[in-house]
Amino acid sequence: MAERKGPLGGVKVVEMVGIGPAPFTAMMLADLGAEVIRIDRTAPSGLGVQKPERFNFPARGRRSVAIDLKHPEGVACTLDLIDRADALIEGFRPGVMERLGLGPDVCLKRNQKLVYGRVTGWGQDGPFAKAAGHDLNYIALTGALDAIGRQGQPPTPPLNLLGDFAGGGLMLAFGVVAALLHAVRSGRGQVVDAAMVDGVSLLSTPMMGLRAAGVHDGERGTNILDSGAPYYDVYKCADGAYISIAPIEGKFWDVLLDLIGIDKAGLPDRGDRTNWAIIRQRLAKRFAEKTQGEWCAILEGTDACFAPVLSYENAPEHPHHVARSSFVSIDGHRQPAPAPRFSETPAGTPEPPEAVGQSTMAALRDWGLDEGRITRLAAAGIIGTDATRQT
Repeated sequence: MAERKGPLGGVKVVEMVGIGPAPFTAMMLADLGAEVIRIDRTAPSGLGVQKPERFNFPARGRRSVAIDLKHPEGVACTLDLIDRADALIEGFRPGVMERLGLGPDVCLKRNQKLVYGRVTGWGQDGPFAKAAGHDLNYIALTGALDAIGRQGQPPTPPLNLLGDFAGGGLMLAFGVVAALLHAVRSGRGQVVDAAMVDGVSLLSTPMMGLRAAGVHDGERGTNILDSGAPYYDVYKCADGAYISIAPIEGKFWDVLLDLIGIDKAGLPDRGDRTNWAIIRQRLAKRFAEKTQGEWCAILEGTDACFAPVLSYENAPEHPHHVARSSFVSIDGHRQPAPAPRFSETPAGTPEPPEAVGQSTMAALRDWGLDEGRITRLAAAGIIGTDATRQT
């Protein structure tokens, strides 16, 4: 294989196929140069929404190895790969890896430097540990969901970005890299238990501080950062598109008012929350007088704390993203580029997602498994043979 670009070049990771946060963690590590192989099932798994593999964007940048983990020789083959790895990532319910014979006790005994990364919703222990759930349930338990939404409306699900990917996948990636640093220094691996309820709670630390200080302690949708304040919200334009404004600081508020042509002296004190409805009406009326494009021409690039509300489809075309190459084309599909950025070890453009088992035999050879063994396992159907890419 060609040398991978990025700060994690040389790091080898085994990913147990799953949905949600674990594949996102593996994607991030692969984006930044780690050599990640994904252990897929030899038969369709039924995991998640079924779609052509080329649209499984989080699977980009790594090779797929199909192994039958119900067969003892499949488990033995997987253990041999884990022996050669720096880290393992899995996102099953607690106890699943142990039942497969791939639990941390077994793996760390064989590979003492292994970082064993686990991500779940509830965590590896606790009353809910073995219960089913999804992102919405996990963020509900943390208090974060209760805080999101407009006044008088139910809590608003914020897609599954907060639990699955920020509180889960991103936290696991951070934990794995931290544990890898420790392993380099100490020679000892460890288990990383990333729970979405822990991760989302951690992300809520600043907000809980604001609530403790009495700055953000009103009911949902009545505070500065939750759509309560007229100067931190979205507004509809003449063409039906939306813009966002966020001039929290007074000096930025002054810039906004000057640029949109509203006399500050004619507005009531925005520091008094009882005036917020009046100020909102004035802003809404003004912003409805021009299109989104017209407001962009006036406000973009200023200190008004402004940005247009863009869709996933048109965001990549915005000049700022274009200038920074924030999106890349992979196999003809526009996707977010690897992040963050590094001055000395920049990441390359990820390879497209592979079909299940596409690199089984090639990856096993590259990781040092015996050729005769590979041939025998393939003939027995314990591993997949290198597949033709799905379309």
